[in-house]
Amino acid sequence: MDAERIRLARSAAPDAPWRRWGPYLSERQWGTVREDYSADGDAWNSFPHDHARSRAYRWGEDGLGGVSDDKQRLCLSMALWNGRDPILKERPFGLTNGEGNHGEDVKEYYFHLDSTPTHSYLRYLYKYPQAAFPYDDLVRTGAARDRRSFEYELLDTGVFAGDRYFDVFVEYAKAAPDDLLMLVTVANRGPEDAVLHVLPTLWFRNTWSWGQGADRPVMRATGPGVIRAEHHELGAYRLHCSAGVPLLFTENETNHERLHGSRNATPYVKDGIGRHVVGGEAGAVNPELTGTKAAAYHTLTVPAGGEATVRVRLAEEDAHDVEGVRDPLGTADVGDPLGAGFDAVMSARRAEADAFYAGLTSDTMSQDEALVLRRALSGLLWSKQYYLFDVETWLAEHGADPWTRTGQRNHAWYDLDADDILLMPDTWEYPWFAAWDLAFHAVALAMVDPELAKHQIEVLLGERYLHPNGQVPAYEWAFGDVNPPVQAWAARFVDSMDRGLDGAGDLDFVERVFQKLLVNFTWWVNRKDPDGRNVFQGGFLGLDNIGVFDRSAALPTGGTLDQADGTAWMAFYTQTMLQMAAELSDRSPAYEDLAVRFATHFLRISASTDRIGEVKEEMWDEADGFFYDVLRLPGGDAVRLKVRSLVGLLPLCATTVFTPRPDESDARLYHRVREFARRHPDLAAGMSAADRPGVGGRRMLSLLDERKLRRVLARMLDEEEFLSPYGIRSLSRHHAAHPYTFHVDGREYRVEYLPAESDSGMFGGNSNWRGPVWFPVNVLVIRALQHLYAFYGDDFTVECPTGSGHRMTLYQVGEEISARLVRIFLRDAGGRRPVYGGQRTFQEDPHWRDLIQFHEYFHGDDGAGLGAAHQTGWTALVAVLLVMKDRLSAADFRPDDLG
Repeated sequence: MDAERIRLARSAAPDAPWRRWGPYLSERQWGTVREDYSADGDAWNSFPHDHARSRAYRWGEDGLGGVSDDKQRLCLSMALWNGRDPILKERPFGLTNGEGNHGEDVKEYYFHLDSTPTHSYLRYLYKYPQAAFPYDDLVRTGAARDRRSFEYELLDTGVFAGDRYFDVFVEYAKAAPDDLLMLVTVANRGPEDAVLHVLPTLWFRNTWSWGQGADRPVMRATGPGVIRAEHHELGAYRLHCSAGVPLLFTENETNHERLHGSRNATPYVKDGIGRHVVGGEAGAVNPELTGTKAAAYHTLTVPAGGEATVRVRLAEEDAHDVEGVRDPLGTADVGDPLGAGFDAVMSARRAEADAFYAGLTSDTMSQDEALVLRRALSGLLWSKQYYLFDVETWLAEHGADPWTRTGQRNHAWYDLDADDILLMPDTWEYPWFAAWDLAFHAVALAMVDPELAKHQIEVLLGERYLHPNGQVPAYEWAFGDVNPPVQAWAARFVDSMDRGLDGAGDLDFVERVFQKLLVNFTWWVNRKDPDGRNVFQGGFLGLDNIGVFDRSAALPTGGTLDQADGTAWMAFYTQTMLQMAAELSDRSPAYEDLAVRFATHFLRISASTDRIGEVKEEMWDEADGFFYDVLRLPGGDAVRLKVRSLVGLLPLCATTVFTPRPDESDARLYHRVREFARRHPDLAAGMSAADRPGVGGRRMLSLLDERKLRRVLARMLDEEEFLSPYGIRSLSRHHAAHPYTFHVDGREYRVEYLPAESDSGMFGGNSNWRGPVWFPVNVLVIRALQHLYAFYGDDFTVECPTGSGHRMTLYQVGEEISARLVRIFLRDAGGRRPVYGGQRTFQEDPHWRDLIQFHEYFHGDDGAGLGAAHQTGWTALVAVLLVMKDRLSAADFRPDDLG
């Protein structure tokens, strides 16, 4: 077992808290709902970037390549100044939702290069121009462009011309759980010597200014290059810096004078260090060398093409002697905090990170594939953030009525009390949890840290998050929105990964999750099937603007919408709950009863997709061979909304194979379900596949019989429809030449294929499900194909691509889609990575071309990365695909390998 896996095994012990320090510091706290104390709920404008350097946050902190403890009491990050910027660079800059022509967008280049699961080693890169940062140009030009124009990016401004920029690498290495080394390496890529001001900055999150009676922590200089930071909960730490470097101190307090024109209680406020460095204000920092925010001020002259370094070390004062700490895993004595021992620990942690990731690859994986896997998982691990949000307190601070709490965002969620390390979709664009994103994050995380992956699934189902009515909170902007219920599948996947690692799995975890999911499943049945017809609604269900209308709003026609995807999600939910109940039936016979209940519920949902009471239209369109949403009008008429999209492909994903076990429980369960179907012959169609055994005696539940399956696959695998060179598109390319239109009261509603950014503002932001490739649903399609293969075997083949004459098994089809997804990130024969699109700098420059970003979604025709640039959550699923390609074949595939 390598050193990092030993740390993972020990990390639960109270005397070895290797997870205590990590990259838990957000890259954007401003512009979030948590920090919005405005009267109109305009979060972006109530706390803009311009305020961030001067205004103390309420619920969290942000920084540039920073770390914090797991309650974000003490933070360590870097600040930079190139001598030309109007402000100190302390956090990434970007456009707000209203400023960007495609929604919010970070306008910086930074990269999460490396991380181990315990963050014993971290590496980060920030590219900093040597010219003044073009803040005004980015805002002005972005505002002048409409949705049909490309985004205006930092490279487009010319600020990197002539390679006049710094590559600022930040590395962290732990000598012990509470002994953190920070090494900043500045590389001057330009043709001339250049000066860079580097300020490793230590500060306390402001917990004392909000009327809670919290003690005020303190920092002070205790010797040349030493800052002592004492906190009533965290204890005392020392930041060791180079002895000759000036130390600057201020307070993490709001500068009311700058923001509001009112008097400050102290002259030393949050932006004091920046004002001192950039504006030369000597009185902005405390000459007594004490405060709640401090920095070590390094001025580096970096030669052209050369490098310079800065090193600091943060260590707990009482845990050990910093001068002689010994690494519990056997590294030599550290000695001088910044001396040879520093280098020894840094080198050891780099080597251990290499060994850890080497354990995830094999000789058959190419060097480029191994790079993609490591960067994907490192980005995922860097997305772990401390998320604090007590909604009841937040509502009270808004003056909301304590009983009704109406009139404020999320007023029905006063029980939500978040205080956890969570994986964010993107630490700048989406620095808050999202329910279905988090489930996919856990699936990827299970490859390297199964225990934390389990926590990510369980946390939103716990009493501090789950609504009393059973709803899972969706995301910060609207907890009451509805995300797809993928937690059950994610739990099974994580457990299967755990079994693969230790051979045992964790049935206690499965039982805990199952009990909580029962509450959420009941909410779905009661709230999203209001007529009791086993046909589900649910609203946008994470697919934003994929539909004709805003599916979360009142329909312009009146009436209701029977959603093919909502119904498919619930069919999938019943299947995974059935799987868990069957597993748990060995513990208690009561679970067998629940397994029967979920099996019969699936049969009812299956029947509903073909036959919906007296409604004239069904979801399944026999002429098209596809599933569609059905609009039910107030007068009783109904019409299919014939948009060929993921909405109609998701019924394929509601497919699960059950491998018979050698005991009698499975036979008894099957007999009980078969007896139910006999008593209800109208449901017998849903038993068709389950009634006959497949390969290896397997049984299957699916919304598609063989005939429907072939017809849906013919569309999905058609390169003129869904099959892109880079995966499955979210909307059929058919709609490029044949847009779908619907007319209501003289207004046209239109859906057409858009392979890149959306031209619709239906959901704002970067929402775009009208053509691009998205990883999460592609992975579920691959899972379904592999389950179908496990049932049908090698005798079932289809044309892939449709019309090519080339036939594949369903396993091979899944491999083909997986290969197309992975291809997005790999260099092609010409050395170009599709993810970079037409960005020549990223494609050709040796200092850029291996800095892979894992975007929110990808161009449906050319694979270019789009949307949030650091969406290393669900796009990190590429690592799962790479490992499965490397280690799994059709011959040894088991259905449980994908949950």
